[in-house]
Amino acid sequence: MKKREIKKAKKILIALLVAVLLIGLCVLGVNIFVKSSVSNRIVTVEKAKDLNADCIIVLGAGLRPDGNPTWMLEDRIKVGDELYKNHTAPKIIMSGDHGRESYDEVNAMKKYAKSEGVPSKDIFMDHAGFETYDTMYRARDVFGAKKVIIVTQKYHLYRAMYAAKKLGLDAYGVSATKRKYDNKQWIRDIREWLARVKIFGKCITKPKPKFLGKKIDLKGSGDVTNDK
Repeated sequence: MKKREIKKAKKILIALLVAVLLIGLCVLGVNIFVKSSVSNRIVTVEKAKDLNADCIIVLGAGLRPDGNPTWMLEDRIKVGDELYKNHTAPKIIMSGDHGRESYDEVNAMKKYAKSEGVPSKDIFMDHAGFETYDTMYRARDVFGAKKVIIVTQKYHLYRAMYAAKKLGLDAYGVSATKRKYDNKQWIRDIREWLARVKIFGKCITKPKPKFLGKKIDLKGSGDVTNDK
């Protein structure tokens, strides 16, 4: 290989390393900013009681092959139910993926909450909560929420609360981390780092979700969102 080619290859390698370093610093910076901007709004179930929120938002987390909530989702629903029974808010929004007939997070979530004694009329279903950003946007524009308590595992709370804040919601979060779910949390953490960067960008451009639909009054009955 000629000296000129070697020098050229070195320059390309250095440029690539610098680019990777800059991208890494940007990802780190965004993650630190997102977490620090909302970390003081993570509260306990007891403290959430005094916030006088419009509703509790429980975020979807997948279903098992039998159609029942995963352990992670089950814990989110249980914490949401606990908040409701503690008179934290009069309504619950179950937000998840119901993009096809064969996969229906929200009805599974509502069914579980009802089995724990939460009245059907106080449980609303957000059938188009495909992404965390979409859920917060729809909570504001479809359901008319202004002050919300978000329930999800702690690693996910920062992103959800940040999106809510940037969309104008007065948002607080309660962690639903009740156990160790598996040995793949490190994979979820890596994905979450990248997801925070994505939602940071979305909160700058503020695109509309793919689906919005008619407005739904949270002061009414959650059964208006029933589809079964």
